[in-house]
Amino acid sequence: MMLVWIILILLISGAVAWLLSQWNKLLSKVICLLGLIIQLGLIIALWIQSDSISSDQKWIGMYSHSWIPSFGIHIKLAVDGLGLIMILLNTFLGIGALVISWREVNKKVGFFLFNLMLLLAGITGVFLAMDLFLFYFSWELMLIPMFFLISIWGNEKRKYAAIKFFLFTQEGGMLMFLSIMGLYFHHGQHTGVYTFDYQELLGTVLEPNIGIWLMLGFVMAFIVKMATVPFHSWLLDAYTQAPISGSIILAGSLLNAGAYGLIRFVLPLFPQAAHQFAPVAMTLGVVSILYGAKLAFAQTDIKRLIGYISISHVGFILIGIFAFTEIALQGVVMEIVAHAICICGLFILAHSLQNRLHTRDLEKMGGLWEVAPKMGVMGLIFVMASLGLPGLGNFVGEILILLGTFSENKVFAIIAASGLIFSVVYSLRLMQKIFYGKKFRDSKIIDLTRREQVIMIPMAVIIIGLGIYPMAILNISKNSVEKIIQNVSSENELKSIGNSKQRPRSQHFSTSTAEEETSWEEVVLKSD
Repeated sequence: MMLVWIILILLISGAVAWLLSQWNKLLSKVICLLGLIIQLGLIIALWIQSDSISSDQKWIGMYSHSWIPSFGIHIKLAVDGLGLIMILLNTFLGIGALVISWREVNKKVGFFLFNLMLLLAGITGVFLAMDLFLFYFSWELMLIPMFFLISIWGNEKRKYAAIKFFLFTQEGGMLMFLSIMGLYFHHGQHTGVYTFDYQELLGTVLEPNIGIWLMLGFVMAFIVKMATVPFHSWLLDAYTQAPISGSIILAGSLLNAGAYGLIRFVLPLFPQAAHQFAPVAMTLGVVSILYGAKLAFAQTDIKRLIGYISISHVGFILIGIFAFTEIALQGVVMEIVAHAICICGLFILAHSLQNRLHTRDLEKMGGLWEVAPKMGVMGLIFVMASLGLPGLGNFVGEILILLGTFSENKVFAIIAASGLIFSVVYSLRLMQKIFYGKKFRDSKIIDLTRREQVIMIPMAVIIIGLGIYPMAILNISKNSVEKIIQNVSSENELKSIGNSKQRPRSQHFSTSTAEEETSWEEVVLKSD
């Protein structure tokens, strides 16, 4: 029941906060904060429990209960190392989003808190759901509260940004629903068992033409959520117009939900189709890296600049997923965590600057290091992380992705590596425009407050810690990544050789022998 309570705590605390807000707004905020802290404690307990799980066990925890049995729908929740990392990151960022908006939201406070907690619950459901109907339900549940967060508490063009966000993500979600139903009926017709159970659907035999179309429905939903070029324009408006809490959840959790979907559902359910689609996916990844880097350099609005940085980083994630190697997929997990922390740190910095200077225009900033040195130090850490400086988390993720991709496709790896050069340009420009150069204004500004430091310092510690000791993440995700790669490899081999009883060694996918495990671990240790 621990997995159930991880979701229920968020829903209950959000509902109670909404009811109590008309009498005591401070108490309603405290209730939500306590709910998130309790959830964090449960996740840490699962993390500790994972140490006792043997390598042949797939799940750290699982819960299953019949929901609509006549249609094969169950409330089935499960968590492995990959899911554990995702829900821990989501909870940590949820606490940050709540604390940073503690004094920012003054209207409809109860409804704001309810939507924030409902959004976090929906994201948690996405990371835990092992029933495709439940997964789709949680996926769509994320859409509604985020729409309200942007449209009610956003900036000047909030309604336009909210509607654009809704249309893009809803259309992607509908395509995924059609694919889920197609997979449901196809599996039922061939086995006589109609079910949405993830484990049961993994073995579904799909003809190549059917598999590619069903896979594309999932892919469209996930790459739209990741804001991959050319499906990225909604993200820039949402980032710019959303309140700071919305920007943090968008950058740190919603985009990661898309990457998680590709890893958890697209690769294992459609191994052959995913292999066929890989060149297209990697092309989109490379385009996102270069396009995001180029446009980031041209921006004067600090939030839009950060948005293009995010798009560029997402390109690395997409390439790593479709490289089909263990080292690249481990890099993807690391990049997901590091990107979330780095981008959210930059958004908090942008929010702090906007509150003090009443502008997002970089041309109206400058020389702030002298008057706000604490802000400058935090900004320097997150900017250096965004350009992939060795010793910080992003470097480990990106280097593993590039190494894993290079062994499969040298051209894509080399082109993607050029994005690291461009990242230096836009990152240093961001730092120079804000903290160095000529002062745009002589008035002093307040340095980071205690509340802002409480949020940004742990983020900085994490991003540095990931660079110094990345094995904290790589160890917990290792079994999950190995099993996904093995599953994709074996399923692709079986389906490609038809009725053959022999299973040849794959030439396209990495295996998890002891020798290969040592190789990528040595790479990480050398990068430290």
